[in-house]
Amino acid sequence: MTVPSPDAAAFARDLCAYIDASPSPFHAVASAVERLEAAGFEPGTPGDGPGPRYLRSGGSLVAWIRPPGACAGFRVLAAHTDSPNLRLTPNPDRGAHGVRQLGIEVYGGALHNAWLDRDLGCSGRLAVRDGDSATEVLVRLDRAVARVPQLAIHLDRGVNDKGLVLNPHRHLAPVTGLGDLEEGAFLAAVAAAAGVDAADVLGFDLMLHDLTPSTLAGLDDEFVSAPRVDNLLSCHAAVEALCALIRSPAPTPSTPVVALYDHEEVGSASATGAGSPILRSVLDGLLAGAPLDPGASLACSVDGAHAVHPNYRDRHDANHAVELGRGPALKFNASQRYATDAQGAARVRLAAERCGVPLQAYSHRADLRCGSTVGPITASVTGLPTVDLGAPQWAMHSARETCATADPLHLRKLLEELLRS
Repeated sequence: MTVPSPDAAAFARDLCAYIDASPSPFHAVASAVERLEAAGFEPGTPGDGPGPRYLRSGGSLVAWIRPPGACAGFRVLAAHTDSPNLRLTPNPDRGAHGVRQLGIEVYGGALHNAWLDRDLGCSGRLAVRDGDSATEVLVRLDRAVARVPQLAIHLDRGVNDKGLVLNPHRHLAPVTGLGDLEEGAFLAAVAAAAGVDAADVLGFDLMLHDLTPSTLAGLDDEFVSAPRVDNLLSCHAAVEALCALIRSPAPTPSTPVVALYDHEEVGSASATGAGSPILRSVLDGLLAGAPLDPGASLACSVDGAHAVHPNYRDRHDANHAVELGRGPALKFNASQRYATDAQGAARVRLAAERCGVPLQAYSHRADLRCGSTVGPITASVTGLPTVDLGAPQWAMHSARETCATADPLHLRKLLEELLRS
């Protein structure tokens, strides 16, 4: 048995606290800002001079530590704040047969069945009238206000043989109560939780989240069982790595930057996604007209990697079957679904050797379609040499995912070394 070290267990519990504080991308940014400010970061712009600063926009955040003097190179850690889930439609109230329900859209490539028979809360942001303008208010209902009940096996006798097929529009509409349809009832409850008048809500971005708290699991607490491991694990590790540079300062050869993007799960093409100018504008501002030195720069796209599943070993390339608890994985793909190349891999491997972190290599089976990350987009938008890496996990895109307790600390140590070197 592999018992996680006390340091690894403590860091994993801190990850659980971050995940539980971050049911939506907007909360993930707010939680990251709390940690940054506790370490001494302040809101600002790249033109504000040396020091630790951050810039936030909706569900995205860029933070950096500007050194004195000229800036030529960067160390960028990029991750994403969003996860697949169920999101409310603009007119969500619906119902039939004396049951009140919600209209939803599936956001990202969610595993539909993972959302069945769970106690669901609601979180996100409201745009609330403030005179002739609107202000943003974060909101979360951490009580079981919604549920998607599964059809009983007596009414679907072949489900265990033919598999469960769910139509998102018809089969994933959550129930919220009993009674006749009442337009605006759910939004009124959300507004009340936020302490605002429902009549003043001009718009919203609301989503459902699993209410089961994140926890360590296994006989010896070897696992982290939590929602949104993809990709809040990476967000947490990147922010903590950046804060570590403030807590234990030392000169860095390049400007350290963390970019947390929204909308990765739906393609990154948005005003706050990896395809937006948000990171490039910060980098240009930090350069202040100086030429970029690619040789002094490296961007790391930090996202989850598929750990070998013991019940589905045939779905993995046997030569690249990464395992839980054995450190982060460098991710490779010949079609540039991942951005890692030979030079980038060499730099990460040298950093892993320096900080004593085990490192694995992941490549998708050639006969299965590979997912992607913010890595290729970040490389094309910024022109920085880029690698893809991340902690192994199971059940990616489920409502609840699993990683090893040891790996979040492995990842944080590696990211800190990459920022410092």
